[in-house]
Amino acid sequence: MALSESTPLLVSQRTPLPKFQLFILLWVQLAEPLTSQVIYPFINKLVGELPITGGDEEKIGYYAGLIESLFFVTEALTVLQWSRLSDRVGRKPVLLMGLFGLTLSMVSFGLSKSYGALVVSRSLAGLLNGNVGVIKSMMGELSDSSNIAQVMSLMPVVWSTGATVGPIIGGLLANPYDQFPNTFGRFEFWRTYPYALPCFVVALYCITSFLLALFCLKETVESRHGDPLDPAPAAEIRHLSLREVLTPRVITAVTNYSLLAFLDMALRALQPLFYTLHIPYGGLGFSPALVGLCLGAFGLFSGLYQATIFAPVYNHFGTKRIFVTSVLTFIPMFALFPLMNLSARGNGVNATTWVELTLQMILYVIMDMGFSCAFIYVRSAAPSKHSLGATNGIAQTCISIVRAIGPVASTSLFSFSLERNILGGWLVYVVMVCISVLALFGTTYLPTKLWEVPEEREE
Repeated sequence: MALSESTPLLVSQRTPLPKFQLFILLWVQLAEPLTSQVIYPFINKLVGELPITGGDEEKIGYYAGLIESLFFVTEALTVLQWSRLSDRVGRKPVLLMGLFGLTLSMVSFGLSKSYGALVVSRSLAGLLNGNVGVIKSMMGELSDSSNIAQVMSLMPVVWSTGATVGPIIGGLLANPYDQFPNTFGRFEFWRTYPYALPCFVVALYCITSFLLALFCLKETVESRHGDPLDPAPAAEIRHLSLREVLTPRVITAVTNYSLLAFLDMALRALQPLFYTLHIPYGGLGFSPALVGLCLGAFGLFSGLYQATIFAPVYNHFGTKRIFVTSVLTFIPMFALFPLMNLSARGNGVNATTWVELTLQMILYVIMDMGFSCAFIYVRSAAPSKHSLGATNGIAQTCISIVRAIGPVASTSLFSFSLERNILGGWLVYVVMVCISVLALFGTTYLPTKLWEVPEEREE
């Protein structure tokens, strides 16, 4: 009863949010999960069609995992520089450059006909894109302690939306020459480039986001006198060095965020591979369209939950309890993979298999709340208001590294387990459960009460 009585008071004291500016940021943010997730339904089939695998289905995991990781590998090399640059020249120019990079990458990926071209195309997206860290900084600058949970809860919703729409676009629009013969079958182009259409659709979204940000987004980096990017007063602000930004609390927050992101990306990379491979090879033998629908369903339900349930759950349980629960869900989620394959080995995918898949989906929805909490921890760990960009840059660099390692590590270990028949081909799941336990131990270092961010820190 105490909670219900206090809630109206908390709401009445909440600072009003600039809704249109937040909408633009969320629209721009959606470009990244779309470009990241659109390739998942067809990447394994695409790699399998290339001569690099020699027709060996067991080797697909190695090459597909590398493609999935490349964006994050190259992003890790530049995202900190983009974030620190945005502290000085402003957030908006960096966002526009990132959207340009994503557009160029998707067009190039759709037109690639060799494994080397796929590698170059995917690398471009990471090198030219530092948007995630910059958007988090802008979100922090548009909010305060009264509405930070409301703002940060929107970011996983956008990611979940992209994780829903991206795989659906990739699964339904791949190979349009055969899927839609009356429309696309008349053009030889779509037969030559069977995976260009979903890439072009996402590239068009990136161009739209670029134009919206160019004409409507307002700069959030302000000078001492409140004028955006006034060179003279901005020079009075002291920007901390990286050593000064790397405080113990920043290290704690970023480490826990990184472990969560690693496990998430490992799981996301295993899902399409597990769904695509035939049952004797440890998978379920789904078609690309069904893979896209399954992955989209995970994102859809997670987004709906975040949008409607997260705020009251957060107000009741707090940041740490939700984050710990989020990490804990990975243990049963990884354990469900071999159970699904076991249930399908007798008579194919059956009711038991679908119940297990649904349970995994429910656990994933619960897990996804941890990212909102991770964003809040990183923001509160910043040493000063004017080091928020650098703090998010450090966090995003670490996230990019683990997100690069996660897919290639999990899919390669999957293929290695199958080739060597270690633990019946299920060694990968045992390893991932062990890493989940390690991540759970790491949460003990997080504070129950959030750190406070000083308004300024000057010479």
